[in-house]
Amino acid sequence: MERNRSDDKSPRKPSGAAVPRAELTEALYRAFFEEWAERGFSALSLERVAARAGAGKAAIYRRFSSRLAFAEAALTALGLGIALPKPAGPTLEADVLVLLLRVRAVLRHPLARRILPDLHAEAARSSEMRRINDRLAEARREQAQNLLDRAIHRGELPEEIDRELALDMLVAPLYWRMVVRGITPTRADLIIQSKAITAGLKMSSRDVARP
Repeated sequence: MERNRSDDKSPRKPSGAAVPRAELTEALYRAFFEEWAERGFSALSLERVAARAGAGKAAIYRRFSSRLAFAEAALTALGLGIALPKPAGPTLEADVLVLLLRVRAVLRHPLARRILPDLHAEAARSSEMRRINDRLAEARREQAQNLLDRAIHRGELPEEIDRELALDMLVAPLYWRMVVRGITPTRADLIIQSKAITAGLKMSSRDVARP
């Protein structure tokens, strides 16, 4: 009896709707950020992103429904991968310095420096991007709350501190210097900045502004 030739064939791997591979998703994220940094979000092409990642455009649409959905997923993944450090110092000033050093490491990356200004510009034009940006910012601020809680527990900050103002003060000066002015501060600069921020935080109680 002649053997059926189909019996020799090994089962085919599923295609089309196959479960997305994590490494390909990461490659797509990298390609997305490279394309964004090079051309800006408004001119970003998903075809070019796929080509950069060595994939087909279908690989993107199996994962993301739109360019905005792709942006949110990529930015969220980046944010989770760059978690703020847990406060490790014995004082508020030491904790602030650790935070500034970590944020400097993130902001000195050439892609971050080119993407962030464009992200904020796009958020000013697009309500959808504004919502994405706001959700990401809120998640980052929640991580920084631990730093304030530790300082309050140690008695370095008042319980009635204006938290919104305090959270702005923690990284805004560094962001302004690095992203807006394009200057990378030295460690010595950050030590001075941590002292100034700490002094400002101690004055950020709501009671200070009352007559």
